[in-house]
Order: sequence, then structure tokens, then C-alpha cells
Amino acid sequence: MLTKVIHLDKLGRHRLRVRFNDGSEGVHDFATDVAAPGALLAPLRDEAYFARVFLDFGAPTWPNGFDIAPEWLRREMERAGELTRVAAE
Repeated sequence: MLTKVIHLDKLGRHRLRVRFNDGSEGVHDFATDVAAPGALLAPLRDEAYFARVFLDFGAPTWPNGFDIAPEWLRREMERAGELTRVAAE
């Protein structure tokens, strides 16, 4: 199955609650990620700009074109123990 993010909740600062199409979800703090060097990351350091995140074909994406691969994000969240299973809706 291709990993996709199906829902995002903006929690303030650089935190998002992320739900994946496999039924897992969790909260991830992107503060360390956006602090890395890079021209595309610089705007995301501003919390208001970070909050402009949207989903584009299952990937968290920002207006400047920066996106995060859902597979990478899920793997990072799993390693950090941030994922739980969501009850079926």
C-alpha cells in the first residue's frame, strides 16, 4: 500500500497531528526539521507560514513547494514512538 497522509490537524507552533491511510496517527513536532539549513525551509520557521500546510496527493505541502514524503514522515514517527492506531470510522 502506498503511504499517504489523509488528515492534518494544526496544533500550534510546529506541531501537527497526522493521520495516515493505514489507520495510524500521531503528533509530530517539526521544529527540529524546519531548523535545518535550506532556502525552502526558511519560511517554515515562521509559525504562521508553517500553519499554511495543506495536503497535496497525500503529502504535507507548503505554498513555497516544500513537501514531506509521507513514507519518510511515517517512518520517523514510528521510530519516535509517536504513532497509535485509530479506531475505524
